Amino acid sequence: MSPLRWIAREATLVVVALQFLTRLPVPRLAKFDPKWLDSASGYFPLAGLIVGAISAVTLWASHVVLPGALPAILAISAGIAATGAFHEDGLADTADGLGGGQSREQRLAIMKDSRIGTYGTVALLLALALKIASLAALAVPTAVAALLAAHAGARMVPVVASAMLPYAGETGGAKVAPIEPPPSRLTFALLTGLAPFLLLPLWPALGALLAGVVAAGWMLARAMRSIGGHTGDVLGASEQAFEVAVLVVLAGALGR
Repeated sequence: MSPLRWIAREATLVVVALQFLTRLPVPRLAKFDPKWLDSASGYFPLAGLIVGAISAVTLWASHVVLPGALPAILAISAGIAATGAFHEDGLADTADGLGGGQSREQRLAIMKDSRIGTYGTVALLLALALKIASLAALAVPTAVAALLAAHAGARMVPVVASAMLPYAGETGGAKVAPIEPPPSRLTFALLTGLAPFLLLPLWPALGALLAGVVAAGWMLARAMRSIGGHTGDVLGASEQAFEVAVLVVLAGALGR
């Protein structure tokens, strides 16, 4: 493959990743092959890094004129606007399904229901409160680095989970087919997701990363016990678990 064709292919995969994970304006593709998403998953952490940068710029710009926790609230709001609450929706559906269902079938049915219940509402409110409070506790330069690391690292989790765990939903009823990342794309996703942690002090970064892995792993383990694998909603919930855990630990270690 010529260098120009390789660049064009990779650029297309970046667009696919951004279209899937965000609401950002990107070029329209003349055609789309669902299998592209498997290879595009390698760029999920890059998409997360872009979302994190949007949140970080919002935080940096707003802290100049706004006091207290307001910059943190705006930063989280900017990230949600950029993604259309894509992962937050997964968290709410997963909390409702795993919390309210009594059988595997009931849990999956609840996850498919677009309505939000008590478990989903509480999970969303707690996640948002923890993220806002954590960012507000950090000095602005540290909060900027934390946002980049949390968002990029969190988008690494669904790629790893898709490669390691079985799909628990009904493939025919899914909005998109389950993702199957090729090994080379999985490796790239890991490297891209971990790289922003180098912006932070070593030991807090390692502690935050470990906390994120444990939190996401707990969410995925709970889904394995309850429904026998992952779904798109579970992947979104694990992404949110990683993001929240990273920000909380960094706030504890580096908070003002």
